[in-house]
Amino acid sequence: MRNIYWVGILIGMLGTLTLTAQNQPEREAWLRDAGFGMFIHWSVDAQLGTVISHSLVGASEDYTRRYFEELPKTFDPQAADPDRWARLAKLAGMKYMVLTAKHHSGFCLWHTETTDFSIENTPYQRDFVAEYVKACRKYGLAVGLYFSPEDFHYLHQQGELIKRGEKGDRPAAANERYIDFVKAQMKELLTQYGPIDVLFFDGKKNFLIDALKPYCWSLKPDVLITRGEIETPEQHLLGVASDRVWEACMTMGTQWQFKPTNESYKPTSQVIQLLAETRAQGGALLLNIGPDGFGELPFEQERNLTELAAWYFINHEAIDGVEPWPVTHEGDIWYTKARDEDVVYAILGGQGEWPRGERREFLLHAVAPTEKTKISVLGQSDKWVEYMPEVDATSRFRKAEKGIEVSVVRAQRIYNNHRWPNPVVVKMEHVKPAFIPPVIRTLPVVAGQLEGELVALGDQSEVQIGFKYRLKPQRLNDITRNTDWQTLDAGVLKKKGAFQAQLPDLPSGRYQVRAIVQHDYISIEGAIEELLIP
Repeated sequence: MRNIYWVGILIGMLGTLTLTAQNQPEREAWLRDAGFGMFIHWSVDAQLGTVISHSLVGASEDYTRRYFEELPKTFDPQAADPDRWARLAKLAGMKYMVLTAKHHSGFCLWHTETTDFSIENTPYQRDFVAEYVKACRKYGLAVGLYFSPEDFHYLHQQGELIKRGEKGDRPAAANERYIDFVKAQMKELLTQYGPIDVLFFDGKKNFLIDALKPYCWSLKPDVLITRGEIETPEQHLLGVASDRVWEACMTMGTQWQFKPTNESYKPTSQVIQLLAETRAQGGALLLNIGPDGFGELPFEQERNLTELAAWYFINHEAIDGVEPWPVTHEGDIWYTKARDEDVVYAILGGQGEWPRGERREFLLHAVAPTEKTKISVLGQSDKWVEYMPEVDATSRFRKAEKGIEVSVVRAQRIYNNHRWPNPVVVKMEHVKPAFIPPVIRTLPVVAGQLEGELVALGDQSEVQIGFKYRLKPQRLNDITRNTDWQTLDAGVLKKKGAFQAQLPDLPSGRYQVRAIVQHDYISIEGAIEELLIP
């Protein structure tokens, strides 16, 4: 009987481990609803304004020594103000923050017993992770930590060459001692600061991440692991709606950490478009900031966040707690649906500056009205335009042969020049899908052969299918712009299945391709695949 008792206990323990060795579904559901977070890339080399950590790869021994020994002696970011960052995040509609507690260099922003290469051994001395966690909680933001299991300082101490990018590369230090080292660091982070809500493990999936995930869940079963467990596209979006939770991480400019010169920032209108696309496709957007070596946030980043805050303050309904509509977008107009209400939002991107008091009309093919339909513009009463009593501000709609026609006025005074460059949002209550869309997939390109799959015809008996392709933009800020695409016809399909087309002769370069299917007036796109033409 005693043996049976212990066998039962063991089975129960194994069952518990199995249940906790993954993200809990309610935590992933939380991320899907939260939808927007602040990423913070910041480490000891912010003093130089270089790319974070990666300058150590292939560096000379002199550079490496001075990085590890000299940079900490001048790191005294007295201007660092996590409270200010958290306030900006809150205003901009962000629900969580993720701080680089340790990037690849191995420099720790907390007081650790595992290494001397930490903020404790700098003129600053204070435990920055503790200050960051306090600020998050003050403003009701979920606490997230980025952690790199790959540790250049540790490898250098073991006599390893700091290198990355070699296929199958595995350092000689890939052993139990290395695993114990990163586990000890994670234990400090997960047990010294109260609840930690989100973990982001950077680096390609390897033995360290495989060891850390079950260990972290054994310490904190409800911690949500994003990178390392769910899809986290970097500097691009998923491109299609997904039933699975996903999180895109994106910079405001071209670099994750502070870049003092030669930087170019996305206009806030483009950032809003990225947020709208992410939410329309069921994802979360993790938008990055990069404080400088003194801890100050660059002027441009703070101002972009403030403009974003103004837009979110007006249009929060279209971003918070939403899910995809059957058709995610028509051109630059993106759709989201309130998860628990009969409400659909049309985020009207691509409008340029819209003067106050001007009426514009839109034919929306993906939405059909019902007998109960009402529409309005978020943020305004639709009853008055300041100093323009002659303007009728009422939002109107009528049933169209293919969808719904909406006619709206931008009535709210946001700027003193009476113009607003950011998307206006139309709220549509009690509407229905205008049609059942076809479903398309882009398959990997093999030897210049484009291939797609029509997964479903929708409500059509036949559909026109094809591909779009373009040379991948060289400028990082242009990658997410939906421009410069060329179209390649692949014929008509009357049943679901695969289809192909041959790329024309193209100059060498890296290209982006995606399958497309035409439904009446709407072109529906698959995800983007890449190919290299030598």
